[in-house]
Amino acid sequence: MEVTIFGCGYSGKAIAKAFIADGVRVTGTTRTHDKAAALCAQGINAFLFDGETLGNDLRAAMRDTTHLVQSIAPRENGDPLIGLTRGRLRETMPKLQWIGYLSTVGVYGDHKGNWVTEDTPCTPVSGRSKERLEAEDGWMAIGREVGIPAAVLRLSGIYGPGRNAFCNLERGTARRLIKKDQVFNRIRVEDIGAATQFLAAHGLGGIYNVTDDLPGPPQDVIVEAARLLGVEAPPEQPFETAELSPMARSFYGENKRVSNAKLKAAGFTLAFPDYPASLAQLMRSNSWRG
Repeated sequence: MEVTIFGCGYSGKAIAKAFIADGVRVTGTTRTHDKAAALCAQGINAFLFDGETLGNDLRAAMRDTTHLVQSIAPRENGDPLIGLTRGRLRETMPKLQWIGYLSTVGVYGDHKGNWVTEDTPCTPVSGRSKERLEAEDGWMAIGREVGIPAAVLRLSGIYGPGRNAFCNLERGTARRLIKKDQVFNRIRVEDIGAATQFLAAHGLGGIYNVTDDLPGPPQDVIVEAARLLGVEAPPEQPFETAELSPMARSFYGENKRVSNAKLKAAGFTLAFPDYPASLAQLMRSNSWRG
């Protein structure tokens, strides 16, 4: 198995770590020389990729790729890798056996707090979620064209070492926004890595929600993290009058509970199924700062 991860950022590095732990060779792309050096230090064969041009060295590495993970967000003109390999994916990656595309539960849109599954019709609200849905369709179509499994991983709110409520409390950026009946799902970044490795190893295609077991109000996460950290939680703020960026406010325009039953039925077990136990583990292991 030879894995290539396009966009080896926070989630991509966790995915690489899961494969490397299984003895798999991993190639990853990033946008700067400093980040490439950091990837190399983690045992990842790193290449620069700006989303517009595939360098000769990267093209050479892609010829040995058996499993592809695409985590780069689409742009206004679509998914950058689809654009660069359109109609030539089999030629570019002749050994390819599996495709994984990292998407978002944002493609479901707003369901007023009700449960959604992979079969729920998607009604994305934001432009970025509409672009993700188009990219999902593109990769699923490519999988059918080349005759290999293509898996879409719809991720909920990502957190883990270095990116969590503890860090926000320490920086003074944590906010306890109150919006009636609002809930979100979350996912530990290590579970993203493990789920990707699981789907790849089993050659599974289709759409999978990669999310935790416990959708809940976002302010409850802040309160639990403050309790574990031994600090006072920030005061409650009504969502309606809070100063928020347009993007932050848009997240609160979508309210749903996301089911992970399909992924579990496939045989996958979450290491961090809920935020209270996950936060406690981050505190206990002293790994929350990353």
